[in-house]
Amino acid sequence: MGRVRGMPTRPVVVGVLVVAVALVGVGLYWFQPWKLWQDETVEEALPEVTTAPTATVAPETPQAGASGPAEPTEPAGPVVVASGELISHEHATSGTVRLLRLTDGSHVVRLEDLDTSNGPDLRVWLTDAPVKEEVDGWRVFDDGKYESLGKLKGNKGSQNYPLPAGVDPADFSSVSIWCDRFDVSFGAAELARA
Repeated sequence: MGRVRGMPTRPVVVGVLVVAVALVGVGLYWFQPWKLWQDETVEEALPEVTTAPTATVAPETPQAGASGPAEPTEPAGPVVVASGELISHEHATSGTVRLLRLTDGSHVVRLEDLDTSNGPDLRVWLTDAPVKEEVDGWRVFDDGKYESLGKLKGNKGSQNYPLPAGVDPADFSSVSIWCDRFDVSFGAAELARA
């Protein structure tokens, strides 16, 4: 029995199937759709600093007008420098962002009560871009100055992201949950100075 004219040969069919399976594998790796159903919750406490605040030692003999030891010259805990509420972009996102100055002078971006979708290659970015609502705000955060504070630790919860040494927080006005793989913001917050 001869081959039916117009029907592909077995090696062609096998070749097409191999290419199709490879493309599906690459697509699954690239998009990671299973992450849409996987939540990672991370609950971190407010950052603590091991350096104690400086204080002036009280004299051993009371002097006129002295009322005891001097108060610490710096606050005992983190100070909120700026804060804002996350708005949704590519994915529904909510929570609060706080820029904190610790007693040692370092800064931390804290995400509180974060709730967003999981996704491939999510980062926390400190940026100078204005936060725009709707589709207009999805792709603006890599247009100007930005600093990646690292991979998103979890798509839910409260987390801390230290600013690298030498980064001046005054140069930035917003925070984005940024998908580095697809260059899109999942959500962002405008930072209002305290």
